[in-house]
Amino acid sequence: MAAKILGMSPFLLGITTVLMAVIAVLLLRFSPKPHSHSPQRLFTVEELALYNGSDGGLPILLGILGSVFDVTKGKSHYGPGGGYSHFAGRDASRAFVSGNFTGDGLTDSLLGLSSTEVKSVVGWRDFYFRSYTFIGKLLGRYYDSQGNPTKYLKGVEAKAARGAQLLEKQKIEEAKQPSCNSRWSQDDGGEVWCDVGVPRLVQRPLEIALTGKMSKRCACFKEDQLDQPGLEVYDGCDLLAKTCRV
Repeated sequence: MAAKILGMSPFLLGITTVLMAVIAVLLLRFSPKPHSHSPQRLFTVEELALYNGSDGGLPILLGILGSVFDVTKGKSHYGPGGGYSHFAGRDASRAFVSGNFTGDGLTDSLLGLSSTEVKSVVGWRDFYFRSYTFIGKLLGRYYDSQGNPTKYLKGVEAKAARGAQLLEKQKIEEAKQPSCNSRWSQDDGGEVWCDVGVPRLVQRPLEIALTGKMSKRCACFKEDQLDQPGLEVYDGCDLLAKTCRV
């Protein structure tokens, strides 16, 4: 009766119904799907400590600047007895640049580090984002109870950015005055020399901002530049010698 009302034969009606069903399935299959994002996990210090590699049934996790990564694929390095096992189950951000892997050295505090050292820690965090799986955040110094960045984290990132700017500025400034060539051997000691000009020690003024310390570098100066203030002759080296022992 329905087929007659529609003006279609039962055969045509059946074919139409099948085609509509196929089209519906295809639309469901190939239509864009919303992206599914697994929620980021928020860890306490105590919870993160459980993932230090001592339990073979759990993944190995580490934190750096409050970001938590699964480093299980590097088990030979981060697992018990591995060279980097001291990083597992904790945020030891400071140790990435201090090299102190014991006691108070295994801390997430960057207090007192220079801008270049802070920049290096941020660089390490970027390395883990590229190389391992980011799975969550560690509550405390860098992320609050809601998982939002703290003022401390924002300060660290700003200091790292300043360090990068200062390094680039120093690189540009020092390119204006060529650096000395140098070599060292256990038998002969060290020496510096210039292909053009003569060697002089000169202060690196940006180093105070970068590292908190003043340092010097060897640069080559032509004779008509030697009256500049702050140039230092190497001990035991003639004023116009192109090569100096160090």
